[in-house]
Amino acid sequence: MYRTTAHRPALVAGIAIVSVALLAACGTSNGSSDSGAQEKLEELGEFEGAVSILAWPGYVEDGSNDPEVDWVSPFEEETGCEVTSKTYGTSDEAFSLMKTGDYDVVAASGDASLRLVAAGDVAPVNTDLIPNYEGIYEFLKMQSWNSVDGESYGIPHGYGVNLLMYNTDEVTPAPTSWSVVFDGSSAYAGKVTAYDSPIYIADAAVYLMATQPDLGIENPYALDEEQLAAAVDLLKAQRANVGEYWSDYLKEIQAFESGDSVVGTTWQVIQNSVTTGNTAVVLPEEGSTGWSDTWMIASEAEHPNCAYAWLDYIASPEANAQATAYFGEAPSNQAACEFRDDCEAYHAGDEEYAAQVWYWSTPIAECLDGRTDVECTDYSAWTTAWSEIKG
Repeated sequence: MYRTTAHRPALVAGIAIVSVALLAACGTSNGSSDSGAQEKLEELGEFEGAVSILAWPGYVEDGSNDPEVDWVSPFEEETGCEVTSKTYGTSDEAFSLMKTGDYDVVAASGDASLRLVAAGDVAPVNTDLIPNYEGIYEFLKMQSWNSVDGESYGIPHGYGVNLLMYNTDEVTPAPTSWSVVFDGSSAYAGKVTAYDSPIYIADAAVYLMATQPDLGIENPYALDEEQLAAAVDLLKAQRANVGEYWSDYLKEIQAFESGDSVVGTTWQVIQNSVTTGNTAVVLPEEGSTGWSDTWMIASEAEHPNCAYAWLDYIASPEANAQATAYFGEAPSNQAACEFRDDCEAYHAGDEEYAAQVWYWSTPIAECLDGRTDVECTDYSAWTTAWSEIKG
């Protein structure tokens, strides 16, 4: 997963729980699958006076980028925990940085969180020590990307959906299906855009679930070799018509404003930022992928009490509202909508809407859909496939 830094008020950015033993395939040669040995904190002690945070750009703002954007200073004043932070650009980078042991807390997306658990880099979180956990939407709690074997490994931050955006002047009739960027992409050859990441393979899998049921795909992150090959074939066919793969939100905005792109995957906040007035977004009838990021605590955190304080604070209504609004996503706390005026646009708290979204989860060899008669393809296989797709 890729993100870019914000320079404006909003960043213009039913799966079975698997056991730690089964997650071993997520690890790398640099990490061991010893997460089962990690113990969660049973009670809080005194704050240590500092906390080190690794996060996506726009998640830990202290006023240095914009004096009017600061939710870190109130936390420091309230707790005495001085925040130091580092941003990263991809989930792979975050996974590597967590191995340094330099960070107490990490904000991880679903394509990294299970890898962190499997490598033993993060510890289970005692939600009883986090009062604001109670206010988080139930449909974001104890999911495959933030829990393992009935143990919570973090606190949901915010969530968003990968939507279909189209130029209303060029793409008619208004599309209701992902077919416009897959089987029908030749109609807009050179002007189709797609997200630049191996996790985009799941978008093709969502489409195939609906259009080729004989493939037997039940979960877009649980693909056996045959299912992955079908997704790769679909994406290779699409490749001929893609004008640009994007990971930088500014490039997609510019491409739609210039007319270089007329249809493709987007985020709600991007469509909000296009100034030409001739774009619209839709959640296609097949459903979609999306993200739900998680605040996690390092298994060897130097400042565990301040780390817990941060997780509780960032889940509080006002801080959660500020951080998720700045990034451009729905908050995880319903009460956060009291501090935002755009929750309806992001479908915050809409469980029926959220049920149509497959939130990013790390593909692993042990099939997330519960199958035991086959081996599924893991993230490394997806990375290889993505390179093959793009050529």
